[in-house]
Amino acid sequence: MRPHPPLSTVSSVDLQRYLGSWYEIERLPMEREPEAATDVSAHYSLNGDGSVRVHNRCLFRGKLEESVGQARPIDGSNSKLEVTFAAEGLRFMPFTRGDYWVIQLDAGYSCTLIGSPDRRHLWLLARLPQMDATTRRHYIAYARQQGFDVDQLIHTTHTGHPTAG
Repeated sequence: MRPHPPLSTVSSVDLQRYLGSWYEIERLPMEREPEAATDVSAHYSLNGDGSVRVHNRCLFRGKLEESVGQARPIDGSNSKLEVTFAAEGLRFMPFTRGDYWVIQLDAGYSCTLIGSPDRRHLWLLARLPQMDATTRRHYIAYARQQGFDVDQLIHTTHTGHPTAG
């Protein structure tokens, strides 16, 4: 496997505009999220300490699954965040945190591409549960250019059962 160049992120993210509900359109496989999960959504809100509360939800085998975590920007651009879903008392430990880098974001804050610099994690998110094919192809092509294995992407089914909070 050849090494990848450093992963580029957007120049800045306005966290206030980024907050709110997002729907997962595509993702690379990951242990914490079964391939058969549907109606995957994330809701971001600001905590009192300035960190971001991350509330993920999905349906799996007909049941609502939820996880709540915390994200913190690691630089002034707000485009590179570390996210943890560990128990509150363990969040100080570095190995509990994962990279959440905003690598593409449209001007209207309606579509975003999130990745990790090791290229193991990738999410295409939108404010609505569906995305038009042209926009989707654009984001996926960009991810491929950045070295992500987009052939492994899982398309997230949205059944109309709301999970966004």
